[in-house]
Amino acid sequence: MAYLDNISVFVRVVELGSLSAAGRDMRISAAVASNRVKELEKYLGVRLLNRTTRQLTPTEHGRAFYGGAKKVLEAVEEAEASVAALSGQPRGTIRVTAPLGIGKRLIAGGIPEFHQLYPHIEVRLRLSDHEVDIMREGIDVGFKLGLLEDSSLRMRGIMDCERVLAAAPAYLERRGEPERPEQLVDDGHDCLLLRFPGAREYFWTLQTADGPKKFEVSGPFDSDDGDVITGWALAGHGIINKPRFEIEPFLRDRRLKIILPDTPPPSVKLAAVYPHKKFQDPKVRLLLDFMATRCQRIIGEILEGR
Repeated sequence: MAYLDNISVFVRVVELGSLSAAGRDMRISAAVASNRVKELEKYLGVRLLNRTTRQLTPTEHGRAFYGGAKKVLEAVEEAEASVAALSGQPRGTIRVTAPLGIGKRLIAGGIPEFHQLYPHIEVRLRLSDHEVDIMREGIDVGFKLGLLEDSSLRMRGIMDCERVLAAAPAYLERRGEPERPEQLVDDGHDCLLLRFPGAREYFWTLQTADGPKKFEVSGPFDSDDGDVITGWALAGHGIINKPRFEIEPFLRDRRLKIILPDTPPPSVKLAAVYPHKKFQDPKVRLLLDFMATRCQRIIGEILEGR
């Protein structure tokens, strides 16, 4: 097993790009991760990683070994899944990712409950509003709001979520409430955008009488954290475009007000995405079923004010 453990560490180092990140992911120290890679290099008689003060990249030998090593680990994982299916006792680790908003509101709280039901399954949750490369980073399940654009992944839809534009009364009193979508641009409204490298929200799409229309909105500042943007809106700094369930409590207590209700953004699909091969893994199916039911229940309760 020591050799297989060393291979596992090496694969995670390549996928995550650093010893420390791989160590955190596998719950070992960076020093232990480094020693395991060195043991693997000694056994193979080649250097697998180029180490500099700023980055860590696989050598030519490392790239070649990574491809085969990844297949070995996938074969072991598939064999374990087959045994789990026969025994009825799924076990192993599931790596899960989600955006900060839905991760905190919908996913994180369910993981301890899921572990109580299936104590032999470990769940490692990574929350980020940045786009995560599920295949490259070895993620088993990703929860997202939006369409599936990667054909190498499968998607399981959970539910459609209404989106709204909203702002604080203080902002609307100061800047005026737009009555037409065009005023968002023409009047220079402060639109609070979720932006990070690779982000696509450089415009807002609204449903008009002539069909969906894109508006190139802008604002004086933006963030890569959706909750920060909501906080700015609550403080009266601008307009946000959000799934309604994320801000429903603030709409109910009138700290935020929906604007342009007749031309709302299109609904967005809450979904789980995962690599094709994971569909046959019992522990992944169990997590998908559990979280789908939980998300539907919690969103329903939020919108009903419970």
